Amino acid sequence: MALSSAARTAITAAISAAALLASAGVASAHVTVSAPDAIQSGDAVLTFRVPNESGTNSPTTALTVQFPSLLSVDAQPIPGWKSVITKDAAGKVTAVTWTADPGAGIAPGQFQQFQVLADDLPDQDHLTFPATQTYSDGEVVKWDQADNPDGTEPERPVPTLDLAPKGSDHKSAAAATTDHDTTARWLGGIGIALAIGALGGTAFAARRRA
Repeated sequence: MALSSAARTAITAAISAAALLASAGVASAHVTVSAPDAIQSGDAVLTFRVPNESGTNSPTTALTVQFPSLLSVDAQPIPGWKSVITKDAAGKVTAVTWTADPGAGIAPGQFQQFQVLADDLPDQDHLTFPATQTYSDGEVVKWDQADNPDGTEPERPVPTLDLAPKGSDHKSAAAATTDHDTTARWLGGIGIALAIGALGGTAFAARRRA
């Protein structure tokens, strides 16, 4: 059964749209930081979400996150991982390194969340946390790139946290961020579903005409 030129064009467009949306979903799987209650001069639990993006199916075995010289940082224990906190000469926390126990790590297709309790966050609108992800095959990936000049996201964006001003309704700001992320996921899923639906519908119509 041969498909018409129009049918082939529609199928190609549907497949391209699905591939584009799927790749967008993969591209969003970066090392990120979140803290719903983060407010300037306050305390907050920071969650670093780390996916496995190895091209050789190697597990992630270490993560180092740099901190903006915070007064105090306590790392939450994670089974199978050890954490080491680095401080400067003034006793401020500048980095936390998590290392997987032998045989442990973040396997392909999985992710891990690393949490810390940070004390006395700076009076800044945004904080960046450059991160270094190490895989068992020796690959080292640095998540430290700022946005491109045109505002688009770089290949390895630095984990960035927005802080609500002191005295503001930081829960509303956190909800807005969560709604934005959720909307993006829904739109991506709907787009893929529509593309697949278009592919199936076009093929069905072509069969009927045949």
